[in-house]
Amino acid sequence: MTSEAPSVRPRVMLVDDHPMWLEALEEDLVEAGFAVVALARTGTECLSHARATRPDVIVMDLNIPAPGGVECTQTLMGERPELQVLVMSASGERDDVLDAIKAGAKGYVLKSASKADLLDAVRRTAAGEAVFTPALAGLVLGEYRRLATAKERGETVPELSARETEVLRLVATGLSYRQIADRLVVSHRTVQNHVQNVLRKLELHNRVELARYAIKQGLDE
Repeated sequence: MTSEAPSVRPRVMLVDDHPMWLEALEEDLVEAGFAVVALARTGTECLSHARATRPDVIVMDLNIPAPGGVECTQTLMGERPELQVLVMSASGERDDVLDAIKAGAKGYVLKSASKADLLDAVRRTAAGEAVFTPALAGLVLGEYRRLATAKERGETVPELSARETEVLRLVATGLSYRQIADRLVVSHRTVQNHVQNVLRKLELHNRVELARYAIKQGLDE
């Protein structure tokens, strides 16, 4: 569920099999005000540490000793749907991105991003936002558009208000709630309320799923 940025320090766990990367990212996050509660280098460590420390956010590399990052994400999201997983990977390959999102990751950024962008991605993930670089967002949305060239026959589509539909279109473009609020000249809270109404009607649970629905129903056109 999307919410305002937490008032307490977000509790973060880092998962990567490269010790130098782990240490550098931990240092940057602590300096930026995050509470790093665990480090994991393998899938087995990831699952055990996540269950023991119950972080708010997991920064997950995909290419770790088995079980891999995708499998760990799927397992942990099944146990704790409120968990926020941000994949931070060296790979921008389409299949890697889509596998991570299908497993439940709330965002995907490349390790080649700047330090400021990486920290911003963790911060936004902790606040419940779906986070993608523009290129990766286009890749994900384009793939779901390709997979949804026609509506499923006989599918019951929930009825949305005109404003809910408008907000849904903007969500599908990847805009943040604050950007949507500025565009519609309404408060950030009003946008959140519209999104929550849509989520309740559609029985969807995050902005990634919401964007998928918008693409499927052709609302991004």
